[in-house]
Amino acid sequence: MGALGSTLTWAKLREVRCAELEEAADGWGRASNRADAARDRIDTQLVNDLRRTQKGEAAQAAVRRLRRLSMNFQYVYTECGLLRTTLNSLAHELKAQQRVLQGALDDAAALKFTVHPDGSVTYPAAGEGLVDGKPLAGGRASGVPNPGLASPSGLVAPNPNAAKAQDIADRVARAVRTAADVDWRYAKILRALKAEDGLGVPTSTWTDAASDAAAVRQAASGYLKREIPHDATPAERKAWWEGLTDEQREEYLAVYPDQIGNLDGIPALVRDAANRDNLQLLMGKLAGQDGEDAATKLAALREIDRQLEAVSRPGEPPMYLLGIGDQGNGRAIVSYGNPDTSRNVAAYVPGLNTSLDSEFARGDLGRSRDLAIASNRHGESTAAITWLGYDAPQSPDGMGTFAVAGGAKAEGGGRAFSGFMGGLAATNEHEDPHMTAIGHSYGSRTVGAATQQEGGIPGVDDIVFVGSPGVGVDSADDLGVGRDHVFVGAASNDIVTKLPAKEQFAVGAAEMLIGGPAAAYLFGDLADPGDDDVWFGKDPASESFGARRFEVGDGPPLVGAGGLSTDAHSQYFDPVADKNSLDNMALIAAGRSHMVRTEDPR
Repeated sequence: MGALGSTLTWAKLREVRCAELEEAADGWGRASNRADAARDRIDTQLVNDLRRTQKGEAAQAAVRRLRRLSMNFQYVYTECGLLRTTLNSLAHELKAQQRVLQGALDDAAALKFTVHPDGSVTYPAAGEGLVDGKPLAGGRASGVPNPGLASPSGLVAPNPNAAKAQDIADRVARAVRTAADVDWRYAKILRALKAEDGLGVPTSTWTDAASDAAAVRQAASGYLKREIPHDATPAERKAWWEGLTDEQREEYLAVYPDQIGNLDGIPALVRDAANRDNLQLLMGKLAGQDGEDAATKLAALREIDRQLEAVSRPGEPPMYLLGIGDQGNGRAIVSYGNPDTSRNVAAYVPGLNTSLDSEFARGDLGRSRDLAIASNRHGESTAAITWLGYDAPQSPDGMGTFAVAGGAKAEGGGRAFSGFMGGLAATNEHEDPHMTAIGHSYGSRTVGAATQQEGGIPGVDDIVFVGSPGVGVDSADDLGVGRDHVFVGAASNDIVTKLPAKEQFAVGAAEMLIGGPAAAYLFGDLADPGDDDVWFGKDPASESFGARRFEVGDGPPLVGAGGLSTDAHSQYFDPVADKNSLDNMALIAAGRSHMVRTEDPR
């Protein structure tokens, strides 16, 4: 039984005070905001001050307790926000049915019909009889909640008032029936929005919270979701967000953190807040699932959460979570430094076999962190981003073979990356920010595909390719930024940068017989020495391509004392193993490409 009682009548529906529901929603909203403010104070002030001024086991124990308290406040923030939106959405839907009902009652009054407590409508005599010319007798019409489902009788009442009365009765019945359904649906949701006993917020509680959020999203779709401008440009989305009231923004963040947090054109601080909340819901959701995929993604999310909660090292910009999701192979977009306030912004796209796993959370995020640290040594602020906003190809053998990597994943990823960069260009506070796109391995093919979108990559001034098997075009002039703004790093021992064109029979034969890029490299070079075509087109490091090749380390040889090694392909961002490469990319990202140390093209 819902709040409106076991039997709803049109009189009860008319008297429902939706304003009181909205007042209750405001109260829950205030509670949510207070919890959010308390959590923020713990995370940004109390914990940091304690870690800065106190050492030892007692201090560490206090930090753990504060983190637990912060998690409690985050849960209160989430659940109270869901309650606010649930009550507002309930009021929104009930008011819609009250309007339908009132329209029917007004029509009845104008026609001098009578609407009875059971919803039936009596109407007076009208018209003329065909035999005696006297007015046709009045009658009574009973409403049908779903007139379209009623079987036609084949009879038409001759009194012209009959059809009008039937329409009014049907509208009354439909409003009452719909309102009763609304009441039942929301009563079920509200009963579920309650916390477990105790002061802890275990994983099972976040699993329940994820279910709560899903239920509220489904119920409130007509109230909020339809207004989210998914098909708009990043600039239009930014304007939409700025045009909302504070209360509306709070509701969107509470109910749709997954969509607001991943919407290009929304300010970075807002995306970060939404995604941090959604991160907890995702971890709760995945913790309630079985299977290797859920376990792999959950481990990655927990590692990202750990890093977000950790204290930044000296010289390390703060982390901003610009995107998170469990769809496909997983999604994660992390920035070191605020991309809205930084003068320089660089976004790195990883490649083959990248997915949301622990290796990504530690390794690929570390690449943008090290790039941000190095870039910020050169003057104006720089934010560096790891962008996993697409499904990179996954080789079945895990050996990095490009035999499975066609262009389709890159084309889809290129469209998404172009939109993401357009969002950064729209929200950056500088009049003319300097933006750099970096693609590593198959990620360079994805960046190349992004340049071929209409208008290229919005806002991007410089493009960097490292460890590239080709970018899908045959000249730096085709990338939309001018060849002097296209940079390539290719280690002499990186076999991926020397994979021959896939059309060459020798490559296909070698991979089929032996497997993996090492075989393709060895046999391909023997089959076609001196060719400047690689797997996805012209070698970006070749003279004919026309890019500026910068110095990088040679990397470990393919065949060494320890056997085969492809480490040369993964060291471009390593501040120890390939400092030259990282320093050169940092100069480019910081807008100082004139200082880059170059080397001759192949």
